[in-house]
Amino acid sequence: MSAEQNVIDLDEHDCQPALSGQTAAARLVTRRKRILRLVAAIVIGATLGGIAVGELRDLREERERNASVSLVAFPASAGGGGSDATGVVQIDGQLAVINAGPTPITVRSASGQRPGVQVHDTGQSRLLRPGGTGWISVKLRMECALAFGSEPLSIRLSVETADRQVREVNYPVAVAVAGSVWHYAAERPCAPR
Repeated sequence: MSAEQNVIDLDEHDCQPALSGQTAAARLVTRRKRILRLVAAIVIGATLGGIAVGELRDLREERERNASVSLVAFPASAGGGGSDATGVVQIDGQLAVINAGPTPITVRSASGQRPGVQVHDTGQSRLLRPGGTGWISVKLRMECALAFGSEPLSIRLSVETADRQVREVNYPVAVAVAGSVWHYAAERPCAPR
């Protein structure tokens, strides 16, 4: 029996005796193939991972953009209404709301209250495109003795965002400050007689 037949190649699965001359070259080729496969797998994995991370980042940014709310609100008009004997003025008015955000929003409701002033919407929703303005019909109730002051009224707006989530946004509105259309509408009925 020759010495070559007694050597068993442990890299081979069939456990056949290996030939010493071919074994070293075959092992080298096999090792190189394994290294190349490993390198290829790492490169493919890194490429796919980079693409996936980029896609996830884009999705997260889009979700944040769809959920953001940025708006401006101010008294737009006042009309109708009058004062009663107790010094309370009821006014129909409009609140202008500007969508300063990047996606469309729907203003579902608007309300605000502080001593002497109450504002609430009439129940109609408004869809506002980015940069668009909508007018929300509101009812104002002002007590002549308490309503006029320099503090803005915090109006709470219920807004549905592009991702169909409802968010509450507070915005300060100059209701009874001199020069405001609502102040002007309430000034005459509240004047002493």
